[in-house]
Amino acid sequence: MTTLEVVDRWENGISWTLAEELDGMHRTSHAIDTEEGVWLVDPVDAPGLDDELDELGEVVGVTLLLDRHKRDAAAIATRHEVRIALPTRLSGITDDLDAPVETYSESLSDTGFRTVTVVDNQLWHEVALRDPGTGTLIVPEAVGTADFFLTGDERLGVHPALRLFPPRKALGKLSPDRILVGHGPGVFDDATGALETALSNSRRSAPRYYLGLALTPFK
Repeated sequence: MTTLEVVDRWENGISWTLAEELDGMHRTSHAIDTEEGVWLVDPVDAPGLDDELDELGEVVGVTLLLDRHKRDAAAIATRHEVRIALPTRLSGITDDLDAPVETYSESLSDTGFRTVTVVDNQLWHEVALRDPGTGTLIVPEAVGTADFFLTGDERLGVHPALRLFPPRKALGKLSPDRILVGHGPGVFDDATGALETALSNSRRSAPRYYLGLALTPFK
């Protein structure tokens, strides 16, 4: 049976995953309470989710930040009778979503979150969201905290496909107070330091990472 697992809870939201994924894929979703209402980011569905969301407030929209993260967005948006908002970089996936869709460019509605293009090529379209007011940075894929992303004593690691060319230009000048990721729990303690370390050590630690990945059975 699918079981909801809340992995982070803070003043302005929650992050959740599925309990059966805690030691594997660890797909993580977020609900952010804003002045406009509650926005869901890259959501996966599970029994009990709506009870958690009711504690935060009214759901006003769903947004996706990675072209591969459609997950359960359409089903959840339909159930809550809200739209799916896509960054313009992800506008090409609208045909695959069975729900009303709109696009945005520089900011997510009136939430205070601004877009940051992280990866934009034929194979990978990823946008992060940052809110300078709350210090929150949401990165769906380029960095993560699930075991699959980490090597050594890293608290935050760069995706294996980006380790040799980490997104320093996009993320290197940001100073977040918290980082929410698409795979794993968020980073709430010295988030800026964790991000700086992940980006600066990515290429240097790549050989150790790839060796460890090759020796670890896939889950």
